[in-house]
Amino acid sequence: MSQPRSTFGWPDLLLVLSALVWATSYGVGQSALHWVPVPTLLTLRFGLAWLLLAPAWLRLRLTRADWLRVFRLGGLMLLTLALECWGLLHTSASHAALLISLCLVFTPLAEWAWLGRRPRSAEAIACALSLCGVVMLTAGGGLHLQLGDGLLLAAAMSRSALGVLTRQQMLRRPVPALALTGVQSGVVAFGALLAVLLIPAQSATLPTLSAGAGFWTAIAWLVIACTLFATGAQNLGARYRSATRVALLSGCEPAFGAVFAALWLDDRLGSWGWSGAALIIGAALLAVLPSPRQSALPPAQPGTA
Repeated sequence: MSQPRSTFGWPDLLLVLSALVWATSYGVGQSALHWVPVPTLLTLRFGLAWLLLAPAWLRLRLTRADWLRVFRLGGLMLLTLALECWGLLHTSASHAALLISLCLVFTPLAEWAWLGRRPRSAEAIACALSLCGVVMLTAGGGLHLQLGDGLLLAAAMSRSALGVLTRQQMLRRPVPALALTGVQSGVVAFGALLAVLLIPAQSATLPTLSAGAGFWTAIAWLVIACTLFATGAQNLGARYRSATRVALLSGCEPAFGAVFAALWLDDRLGSWGWSGAALIIGAALLAVLPSPRQSALPPAQPGTA
């Protein structure tokens, strides 16, 4: 019989770190949107990421069917980000992070329907606890429903589909994480650029480095930390972990996002909110702790966790 082992590995650590970094994108993105419209911001952020990742995606050698699937993932990423950014214009950064967490409900069901993977009991309990934490965060933050909520709910559904389809691609034919991030960034950038060209009101003159130091600092963080690292880490996690587990570990994002918004943007976060944040993080830990039965099993092969 093998020795008990922890199921928490380096892919899980990367996913938690990506959630921590990605959570800051709501507040930083909201600050950048004071300078430019949504399509302009997406064009700049993902266009720069696409160029920086060119050495990775230029080496990709895929079949036509795989290229179409990878481009589909880019299209879903574009849809998700557009819904999130426009939703951010009509709600607070902390509220956005909370509503996005509803993908915790959609992802296990979508993975069960599309990939035939039924969520484990611990995962189902962790999802329920995370949603309880979201409710506590919302109550503790004094937040109210606003115009952007419908857009953010649609973004949560789109994000769930993106997670499951990314996992499906990694099971069918693994794609290097940075190369996949580069292709996705290119699709997002060109889609957003098309919106800028077709809708003149969505274009804007970029500030100079001296006049818009805060804007360019935000762009640098969004490109390097939130796109190259966080998105790349989530794509890598999809290679070794189920979509449900990726969603659960990324589910720390609302807690991190609410705390970041409280510290950076002065969003109010009361005792219920702090308790909800702790519950969300505890639920993520529950999902990765080994059960007694798992501890007695041989180590799982990559991609089966």
